[in-house]
Amino acid sequence: MKRNIFLTLSLVAALLFALPSFAQKVNKLSKAEKKAGWTLMFNGKNFDGWRQCNGTAMPANWVIEDDAMKVVLGEGKRPGQGAGGDILYPGKKFANFEFSIDWKASKMANSGIFYYVREVPGKPIYYAAPEIQVLDNVDATDNKIDSHLAGSLYDMIAADPKTINPAGEWNTCLIKVKDGEVTVSMNGTEVVSYTHWTADWDERVQNSKFKRFPGWTEGIDKEGLIGLQDHGYPVWFRNIKIKEL
Repeated sequence: MKRNIFLTLSLVAALLFALPSFAQKVNKLSKAEKKAGWTLMFNGKNFDGWRQCNGTAMPANWVIEDDAMKVVLGEGKRPGQGAGGDILYPGKKFANFEFSIDWKASKMANSGIFYYVREVPGKPIYYAAPEIQVLDNVDATDNKIDSHLAGSLYDMIAADPKTINPAGEWNTCLIKVKDGEVTVSMNGTEVVSYTHWTADWDERVQNSKFKRFPGWTEGIDKEGLIGLQDHGYPVWFRNIKIKEL
């Protein structure tokens, strides 16, 4: 009997350890993360620290829901039609960093995670910033090109779609940038890697839609802001944090 009780308790402990909800609270930094230098960028309660790209306040089509910031369809807009709701975390420009974010897509959803954003009046968030794609790989209309699938460096390098959880489930994206070398992981698996400001990077730009974007032909900056995209579909974001390297 004692052995059975011990086995039962061991199994319960293992299950509790395996469940993320027990391992760490949502939108909170662990003691180890704080010691390692991570900074929380979203507290789960409000949009403190965030604002519209080329604006001064948060766009109306962002809400707080289920401990996450959620972009929704803008008033008078059709699915897939953004409402000018791209947002930035403008407090600091980052050069070398690790950035982690959880995202969840609705059916057909499309969005993006941007870094090195150069905010230019009258220009979109993607004017001169790399984008890691957020997508419902199954039902989104933009799922016909491999480098447009979730986790990809948008229109440049394709990620493995098998690493992505489906619409309605959370995914964790980790972007690491160090002296131009970039790795992107989805749900703990590295999916793309590349190096900025190299001949290979220039060739990839020339083989993408960005070859005609002035901000890209000028060259992306070596530091910039973090941003999230409004593409006219509901998408949730939480556990947003960054560590400078």
